[in-house]
Amino acid sequence: MQRNSNQLRIKLGIFLMVFSGVFFGLTLIIPLLELPAKTKVVAATASFIMMEVVFWTGGLLVGKELFTRYKKRLNPVNWFKKKD
Repeated sequence: MQRNSNQLRIKLGIFLMVFSGVFFGLTLIIPLLELPAKTKVVAATASFIMMEVVFWTGGLLVGKELFTRYKKRLNPVNWFKKKD
């Protein structure tokens, strides 16, 4: 029972970390919409804050070890580096 609960918590945390990318994408798309400037600023800021909240909530759920491992994999700078 405990193991099942722990696995569910980790899967939910990983999902939240990946799902935060949706808010990141919205942050990039919102300035392209035909909205008043004030609305764009508020919406983009809210989207950015939601991205951070969702990502860090997922990080808290997966724990320190898994969080650092997936954080390295989610960083676009590390996507094309050759592994030693």
